Amino acid sequence: MADLAVVSLSGGLDSCVTAAIARSEGYDLALLHADYGQLTEARERKSFMDIADFYGVPKDRRLVISFDYLRHIGGSALTDPRIALPEGDLERKGVPSSYVPFRNAHLMATATSWAEVLGASHIFVGFVEEDSSGYPDCREVFLKSFEQTANLGTRPETRLRFQAPLIHMDKGQIVQRGLGLKAPLHLTWSCYQTEDKACGKCDSCLLRLRGFKEAESPDPIPYAFIPDQLKV
Repeated sequence: MADLAVVSLSGGLDSCVTAAIARSEGYDLALLHADYGQLTEARERKSFMDIADFYGVPKDRRLVISFDYLRHIGGSALTDPRIALPEGDLERKGVPSSYVPFRNAHLMATATSWAEVLGASHIFVGFVEEDSSGYPDCREVFLKSFEQTANLGTRPETRLRFQAPLIHMDKGQIVQRGLGLKAPLHLTWSCYQTEDKACGKCDSCLLRLRGFKEAESPDPIPYAFIPDQLKV
């Protein structure tokens, strides 16, 4: 029997390619998804389920959890309607308002608990440090620190390895890797603010479109708008 890996799967491009990499390395998949009151919560959950179906992951290895308290905590344009989501800007510096405070720690803690119950040996996350939106909880130093914490706080026989195979890739490289693995990129959703057609204007859409442009491949999901400079 193959080793089991818990994969944090938002339904977006990065997490989908991460799941594809884990599968290509021979792991059986257990897929974890979080609802936290984000603007596109229902659409992201649909992508999660579609990708799980694509890889034939059984129902008992799909876990959808609620982090509704993150919506109550607020502090992010994705969860707090009082905070405006700014127009996308690929040159913006610093931590953007779309950052959900310490969200990835909640995700990884939950993944750790589930991995310990399942007897999984690895946890895969779609963190991207090189070409991300500037989120502090997507950095390699944070991931390594959390791996140490998780192994200190679990049973002595639990030995978890956290893997972020995209951490030093840019979006173009991620798209190319996904295409090479025949990952179901057409099932993914990355837009921060709309659920029918991607807006093509938020940071996440712009980063994604730039990746497909760099990979010289058209993005397979529908857009309401694509900037001329990012058209393939």
